[in-house]
Amino acid sequence: MIFPLQPDSGKKTQMKRHLIPMLLALACGMTDAAGNRSNPATASAAVGPMYGLPDFSELVRRQGPSVVNVRVYRSKSGDAGATVPDSRKDLIQPPGESSLGSGFVVSSDGVILTNRHVVLNADKIRVRFADKRDLPAVIVGMDALTDLAVLKVDAKNLPTAMQGDSSKLRVGQWVLAIGAPMGLERTATQGIISALGRALPTDNYVSFIQTDVPINPGNSGGPLFDLEGRVVGINSQIVSTSGGYMGLSFAIPINVAVTVARQIVQQGHATHGWLGATAQELTVELAEAYGLDSPRGALITELAPAGPAEKAGLQFGDIVVAFDDAAIAESADLPPMIGASQPGTDHVLVALRDGQVIRLHVTMGDLEKANTTKKHFAPVVKIERLGLKVSDVDSATQQVFALHGGVLVDATEDGPAATAGIQAGDILLKLGRFPLTSAEHLQSLLATLPVAQPLPLLVKRDDNVSFITITLPPLK
Repeated sequence: MIFPLQPDSGKKTQMKRHLIPMLLALACGMTDAAGNRSNPATASAAVGPMYGLPDFSELVRRQGPSVVNVRVYRSKSGDAGATVPDSRKDLIQPPGESSLGSGFVVSSDGVILTNRHVVLNADKIRVRFADKRDLPAVIVGMDALTDLAVLKVDAKNLPTAMQGDSSKLRVGQWVLAIGAPMGLERTATQGIISALGRALPTDNYVSFIQTDVPINPGNSGGPLFDLEGRVVGINSQIVSTSGGYMGLSFAIPINVAVTVARQIVQQGHATHGWLGATAQELTVELAEAYGLDSPRGALITELAPAGPAEKAGLQFGDIVVAFDDAAIAESADLPPMIGASQPGTDHVLVALRDGQVIRLHVTMGDLEKANTTKKHFAPVVKIERLGLKVSDVDSATQQVFALHGGVLVDATEDGPAATAGIQAGDILLKLGRFPLTSAEHLQSLLATLPVAQPLPLLVKRDDNVSFITITLPPLK
């Protein structure tokens, strides 16, 4: 069982807020409400509760024993961190060496949560507890999408961490991390939540908790506690130009982690939903081109042939604004919702199309089984009004690239296309609300579209598909 229910023993530490000026006497100490001068030597002990600063000592005493140190030994040849993003390589060491991470006990019979990148390619794992016990651990399962791993040690009656609710977190609230930064075991560091729902380039299926808690190599996999001593996140990554802490730390929300961990315990692996669609953020210019008063939602740029999204009726240029009852404010909001859904489950997409609100019912696919093979194509001819030489995309290339038509850009000249940033090798997929089927279609379409105003143009460049805006010149 993951995170068994348990009482919150001991007095809860709560942050008290007082509208009292934080004025400290200098060399002469402090005075109380009656005008009595306090002893400077003992004044600092009272600063915490008196001025609303939290005292984490009781939290550390109660919850510290649930935190463990995870030592990983690797002897295999090859790059142990070959499949790990740079932001996660804090614990990956060359073969033949050991590395140290953190984790925490979630079940008294020896189930432990940590990061996948902590134990990736491990030959042997040892877990060290606060009472100095050092036990071997086995990997129950791992999930690459969320960077989570579940370990098991042969032990009973272990102290367990209490589970919090990451959906109730607020920016600005205090949090505490316990781990082994730089191998220094049982180190506590504190800070606040800096942002919620943060998407990172290498992990768009997780909405991270961003904090300013000092996190360094060795903290990965350790718990992030709220003031009540409940785990609300798993410290996972930092953003740094030096390799060490620079004020930007990221934790996996515990609600996400527990869902994945339960699947791993039950079936040895986790499953995730697959929509079969790619989206981008709307710029101010694109929002204007689509008739929106401000950028919002996820702009669909790519659909997998016969994928869940296409079967549901989603189209290029649709703007998804809600998934079930959850609003999509930014394109980064959608992938975590898709990843958290289960294959075979039914959901409702609310989208904007040509200024109209539509509701689409979609059945989620299985991400693990999805065909994500990437591809390539070929060239051909000329559209003077845009300053382009283009060619049709043949059926073989369309199949290879999972396209539905498209026009290949062979070369650009001075003109609207070059001004918009179009390059040779791009494939033009949609102009305005019209999917492009051929070079001839593009040529004829230009005569029907408005001039001197921005139009959305869907472009595929290498492995990326995105909308840009292009303005057509008047007909000569």
